[in-house]
Amino acid sequence: MSSKYLRPALLLITILASALPSNPLRAGQPRPLVVDIKLDTMIHQVSAEYVERGIRYANDQHADAIILELNTPGRLVTATQELVQAIYASHAPVITYVTPSGASAASGGFFVLIAGDLAVMSPGTNTGASHPVDLMGGQTDKTMSEKIESDLASYIRSIAQKRGRNVALADDAVRKSSSFTDKEALDDKLIDFVAPSPREIFAQYDGKPVQRFDGSTTTLHLADADVETYPMGRIESILVWVADPNVAFLLGAIGLVCLYLEFTHPGMVVPGVAGAISLVLALYAFNFMPINYAGVLLIIAALVMFALEAKLTSHGVLAGGGILAMVLGAMILVKSPWPEARIHFPTALSVALPLAFISIILLRLVIAAKKRKAVTGDQGMLGELGVVQTALAPAGKILVHGEIWDARAGSEIPKGTRVRVRKIDGLTLEVEPEKESR
Repeated sequence: MSSKYLRPALLLITILASALPSNPLRAGQPRPLVVDIKLDTMIHQVSAEYVERGIRYANDQHADAIILELNTPGRLVTATQELVQAIYASHAPVITYVTPSGASAASGGFFVLIAGDLAVMSPGTNTGASHPVDLMGGQTDKTMSEKIESDLASYIRSIAQKRGRNVALADDAVRKSSSFTDKEALDDKLIDFVAPSPREIFAQYDGKPVQRFDGSTTTLHLADADVETYPMGRIESILVWVADPNVAFLLGAIGLVCLYLEFTHPGMVVPGVAGAISLVLALYAFNFMPINYAGVLLIIAALVMFALEAKLTSHGVLAGGGILAMVLGAMILVKSPWPEARIHFPTALSVALPLAFISIILLRLVIAAKKRKAVTGDQGMLGELGVVQTALAPAGKILVHGEIWDARAGSEIPKGTRVRVRKIDGLTLEVEPEKESR
């Protein structure tokens, strides 16, 4: 080939070669897929079902890995165990990741963190404090508490042992409610890595093997992975919102007021429907919570004091006591060491004050209405004064309220005499002379 054609040919070959992928093994292959699931609420049946469905979705999509972001105060032990089992059963490796900075994986969240194929925390996060007082969602006696504690301690030890993590410290998190910062957890081999972002996790573990729960080994290929967020459904989002103790307490108060309106004003319908729905949602939420019955008694005492304030003249003492009892009852209603799982003071006060005002005002109106003499219908005629139009001998006509009525009396009453209505018999009024009623 002449030099005239050689130069352009070499230039074309160089351009084509530079356009080829540098890693021919990856040519034409799709980028790795990581499904991101966010558990940033309390662990209960609703959030557990969402995470389980997300894990199934990732497996159906043949994802290379799942990253389960944790920021939770934990909650129910049954829901926690369901999450751990879902992680164990996942075909795709599950990276449990406490994030963002300032987040925590407490109580049941610690179990979920330790169960991951890779356990990672962001800088400035913490985990642990998994004593069963918050996990069980209720109160138990001392003997039962010890049994539950022993059972959960053995459960966390089995998870830590299977994952090759610090068994003794995992046990302390349950028995002693020990908490750990991200650095402490890493130094004590409770977690595998501290990373500020998922991308750093992907870069650190790309091409590295991880051991699965069944003993098999999987090599991660996560560099340049596409991250797909798995969202929570609308109904689940509403139920998770309702499961917040502050929202549940507010719904319960609204439900009581609306049902009271319906009972005292039958036929309004709307308050009855709204009240029933609100109360059902509140009871649904409180079903997930460790309830302190002292708080329940204080709230009941508050309602009783509101009712007594409407009937008695206490100059506000009963109303004030009721407000105080309701605020205290609300704040101790949910027995949890974590602020996120308790009713806050502003919420308790903002519910107690309007509820006290509405309850007392409505009760006073009802009591006054019952004491007030009827002014309409048959009852409104009793005791009214009339004037005889035709002599009652003993029957005749009288004028009452500008209307002519049939009337009868026990004796003859002449025309023009003032009479008072004593009884109503159909459309006939039984009367007696006014002078006899005095």
